[in-house]
Amino acid sequence: MARIAGRFRRVEPRRRARAYLLGLLSPLAGKNGWTLAEAAGENTPDGMQRLLNDAAWDAEAVRDDLRGYVHEHLGDPAGILVVDETGFVKKGVKSAGVQRQYSGTAGRTENCQLGVFLAYVTQHGRTLVDRELYLPQGWCDDPARRAEAAIPEKVRFATKPALGLAMLRRAIDAGLPARWVTADEAYGKDSKFRLWLQQNRMAYVLAVACNQKIPTEGGSARADQLAVAAPARAWKRRSCGDGAKGPRLFDWAVATLPDTGTADHGFARWLLIRRSLADPTELAYYLCYGPEDTDDEQLIRVAGARWAIEECFQTAKGQVGLDEYQVRRYDAWYRHMTLAMCAHAFLTVTAKHAKRGTPIGTDSSRSASPRFDVSWHT
Repeated sequence: MARIAGRFRRVEPRRRARAYLLGLLSPLAGKNGWTLAEAAGENTPDGMQRLLNDAAWDAEAVRDDLRGYVHEHLGDPAGILVVDETGFVKKGVKSAGVQRQYSGTAGRTENCQLGVFLAYVTQHGRTLVDRELYLPQGWCDDPARRAEAAIPEKVRFATKPALGLAMLRRAIDAGLPARWVTADEAYGKDSKFRLWLQQNRMAYVLAVACNQKIPTEGGSARADQLAVAAPARAWKRRSCGDGAKGPRLFDWAVATLPDTGTADHGFARWLLIRRSLADPTELAYYLCYGPEDTDDEQLIRVAGARWAIEECFQTAKGQVGLDEYQVRRYDAWYRHMTLAMCAHAFLTVTAKHAKRGTPIGTDSSRSASPRFDVSWHT
């Protein structure tokens, strides 16, 4: 609170923000306006709602303070930035950006809001450092709904990859130390997203679909075609990190891709393929870009780091009420998310200090597969 206190112009919202954070960090069964108010000794949720809807304070500046706090305690030059979205199921049609849309959180189409987040992952811990609310085109084109949800005039429609890039720019411009970026297919398939990272010499491991066109010396090929053509000796069994049940083991293959003129001097491009041990037909594909001396183990490690943001969503929703807000306004959504992210980062840093005190698969179809001239790592 000493770090962010100056962002609140008056003592009353400053004190209430402290109470709000303490409530998010407390073991309450639910963390909505009523329960947070009761924990603070208030008879109604009016004060907590006023903090989110009407009080004068700068949520963007608090977000910047949060990023500085994370840099100070978790910063690592080998850090990984992870972009992903999560859904917030809602009732009604009044909350900013809400509509029936696919939510990966629910695994189906739901009436929900979608938030795009940026996580920071290092050997010291992982936490959320930025957030953007996705506004569907229908919302952006509806002046009445915009006005009711207090959506600023300057806010225009932006795709999820564009929102992700905005957060990456802020993190990089602020000097948050990071060497890699990773994200799922929604971002990996976006050529503008990949090109911006390359232009800014940011290494990446981005998931892509099976039909992603991959350049080879013999012409472009689909990612799944290249996987079929991979020789048996190219597959290596490796863990991409520890999960709840131990090491996440998969078979992996890596191919060096030809230079298409977009790689900077000293950088190279690869295709990384992941194969399930339980079901060898279950494959995942990643386009990779980074320093040419990058080894396969590093690419696999970065690919595995993408799960870290899912863990952040799970702990932030389960422990600090990331999804338990009761606001409709656009700015109020950002305010709650910012305070919840501060609470989550505090838990991550606290955990860091507490810890400081204490065979290769076969390829039976290889002979019948088409040949593409890429260099498989063996």
